[in-house]
Amino acid sequence: MKKMPLFSKSHKNPAEIVKILKDNLAILEKQDKKTDKASEEVSKSLQAMKEILCGTNEKEPPTEAVAQLAQELYSSGLLVTLIADLQLIDFEGKKDVTQIFNNILRRQIGTRSPTVEYISAHPHILFMLLKGYEAPQIALRCGIMLRECIRHEPLAKIILFSNQFRDFFKYVELSTFDIASDAFATFKDLLTRHKVLVADFLEQNYDTLLGELILDRHNFAIMTKYISKPENLKLMMNLLRDKSPNIQFEAFHVFKVFVASPHKTQPIVEILLKNQPKLIEFLSSFQKERTDDEQFADEKNYLIKQIRDLKKTAP
Repeated sequence: MKKMPLFSKSHKNPAEIVKILKDNLAILEKQDKKTDKASEEVSKSLQAMKEILCGTNEKEPPTEAVAQLAQELYSSGLLVTLIADLQLIDFEGKKDVTQIFNNILRRQIGTRSPTVEYISAHPHILFMLLKGYEAPQIALRCGIMLRECIRHEPLAKIILFSNQFRDFFKYVELSTFDIASDAFATFKDLLTRHKVLVADFLEQNYDTLLGELILDRHNFAIMTKYISKPENLKLMMNLLRDKSPNIQFEAFHVFKVFVASPHKTQPIVEILLKNQPKLIEFLSSFQKERTDDEQFADEKNYLIKQIRDLKKTAP
């Protein structure tokens, strides 16, 4: 059997695949009678695209074709269209879009990440993904793509410092549990993955952010979830020792919620017990220069007492 060339009659080249996909998505957008055929064409094109990017069991992805496809995705605006039309694509197709998006996002040329650069120049892509949490059929897919974006510091920075960042507060409260949990996982990723970036963000926004997130009564559900996680307590304990006195002070306000909570989870109790002597010693001399702040002194003494009184619970 004769070996087929890279792009034979049955294997369309990237430019053709992108054109067919765009044309058929446009038909799906109109929502008229031709959608069944268009839906089939969209599925086939996504499969073909996935094959170029990921290769098959028999062969590695062809470098030249991958570069060509990436370029076509950027120049045609298809990357944006795929997210904008995600709800119109069938279940398997949604999975393919996620895989294509994450694969092209990870692609590097030397030290450059072309898709990260493209999204940085078209940040509305990030906000479309974030808004995906409002649409149940695509929320979890958008969450997967958003977390992949957050792995890249320039993209995480855009979200963190945007007005849309505050939308997380409503998404983590959504009534659909799996969507709210997914939004929380993304939110946590955003606030823990890039330590220096997050420290900078927190220094500028800590008072408003934590006031809104943790200490506001309306966010009781978020607070309860947040203070049940040992990794969040560890983060706050590290921030208590931050070089910025402001960050230390704001971290103290969150740390006190962990300690004062009457419903501590077992992992939280274990961390506090393990560090009991160190914490008592640390808090005793913590920000001693705040001599004129009586409330702070009272809260510190209260926490020291709470930590001192902690006992191992019988198994």
